[in-house]
Amino acid sequence: MSRIRLDTDGPVVTIRLDHPPMNAFDSAQRDELSACARKLADAREVRAVVLHGGERLFAAGADIKALAAMGPDEARGWNRALQRTFDEVARLPMPVVAAVTGFALGGGMELALCADYRVAADDAVLGQPEVRLGIMPGSGGTQRLTRLIGPSRAKNLLMTGRRVGADEALRLGLVDEVVPKGSEYSVYEVALAYAQRLAAGPAVALEAIKEAVDHGGDVGVPAGLALERALFTSVFGTPDAASGMRSFVEHGPGRARFGDARDDPAPGGSPRP
Repeated sequence: MSRIRLDTDGPVVTIRLDHPPMNAFDSAQRDELSACARKLADAREVRAVVLHGGERLFAAGADIKALAAMGPDEARGWNRALQRTFDEVARLPMPVVAAVTGFALGGGMELALCADYRVAADDAVLGQPEVRLGIMPGSGGTQRLTRLIGPSRAKNLLMTGRRVGADEALRLGLVDEVVPKGSEYSVYEVALAYAQRLAAGPAVALEAIKEAVDHGGDVGVPAGLALERALFTSVFGTPDAASGMRSFVEHGPGRARFGDARDDPAPGGSPRP
């Protein structure tokens, strides 16, 4: 039975975790996710991706029963493969938006951290509880979380294993937007609308921005600026850059259409359907 489903809506593809009851990661789901990420990385028609676990929850982490039966060598190999899979998701060239509902714990939170933008339900619960099992996060939690919210806040979550609700997650910067209960739109609809907005933008420029932000932070400022300069130069010669600047000169800001985008990108404001 398939544990991952791909749903296509124009230039946006949703990676839907479908492993009830808790979307817990086992080897089969890990391998399917890896295959999906590799497929999407080379799909030129895909302009944005949404990560979604369903209306009830995002993902509750790894299959602890399976992990408990492993010895150190087996656990190391299993973890290396899951790290590689999540890295494939994080390195997708197009924008990735996570729609977080219910629990996003352990590996579930680590997968959400791979996204470029996270939209959460107001009753979402996030956390890295591995320390309470006598172990530690092993699929990006110590690294991506630290880069996102800073070392002191990351250590607090990692060392206590405590769970945080959506409002605290927003204050920490762990999520970027919270959809209130009773909202006209669901968490998934808000995430999809934001992904569609990005999909209407210049694909090469968006990929370059993502690369500059993700990799520039791993080096010193001079090397980061050199990376930015190289990416700027490469983007400057694209058809999107030519049409975008021509549109600005002829029609003013905010009216450019890029690639095969069907609608003009929405100007400013909070992403909403």
